[in-house]
Amino acid sequence: MSHHESPSRVLDWSVQPPYLYSPYVATVRRAPHHPLVPLPASLLERTGPVYGEGDIGPLDHDLTQNAAKNGAPLGERIIVTGRVLDESGRGVPGVLIEIWQANAAGRYIHKNDQHDAPLDPNFVGAGRTLTDDQGYYRFITIKPGAYPWRNHHNAWRPAHIHFSLIGRNFSERLVTQMYFPGDPLLKYDPIYQGIPNIKARERLISSFDLETTRPEWALGYRFDIVLAGFERTYFEEEH
Repeated sequence: MSHHESPSRVLDWSVQPPYLYSPYVATVRRAPHHPLVPLPASLLERTGPVYGEGDIGPLDHDLTQNAAKNGAPLGERIIVTGRVLDESGRGVPGVLIEIWQANAAGRYIHKNDQHDAPLDPNFVGAGRTLTDDQGYYRFITIKPGAYPWRNHHNAWRPAHIHFSLIGRNFSERLVTQMYFPGDPLLKYDPIYQGIPNIKARERLISSFDLETTRPEWALGYRFDIVLAGFERTYFEEEH
């Protein structure tokens, strides 16, 4: 990530969804009606928290254990791994990656989530880790379920995991979503389909990884994240 400017501030409109994309109903309400006014970053944003290995707990990356109370969470255990890369394909070390997701039944622990699906007492759906010296990261979690979201008739969000990447301070935060290969809901999802560039969309789909898969324990998925350049991962613009 650039020291002075987050890549998320440089928008490529061949990749970036328009602010107003009518199939995604929420954009109709929140799309700006006037030109945006850029605000300079404050000193606090430029010199905000810096995370080191000491800030990360040993189970923070393992969502199957970091909130367990009286057993293992329900659902299909998976391993998600990948690498954070710069535009030259070099691994980026020390990036704080936070993830959050629904449980196996498609339910978030959040007051606004009214989906009629059970919560899991052994799963909160949040974890974090730092990339290593080569830019690699690894999470153990449960495959999230699809859930209804009332955007339109019979609307269901495909299974996905939210990713937040933070560099040296909060002004270098990037947010995206990882999807799963072969999900039939992708072609009906206006959040996914709102990305105009097909290749940019496809870069949000993880790949099944047999080398990461552990026999009789968990399937493995690979999701690399590219911060800049032609192969840049699509990141959500903050609203």
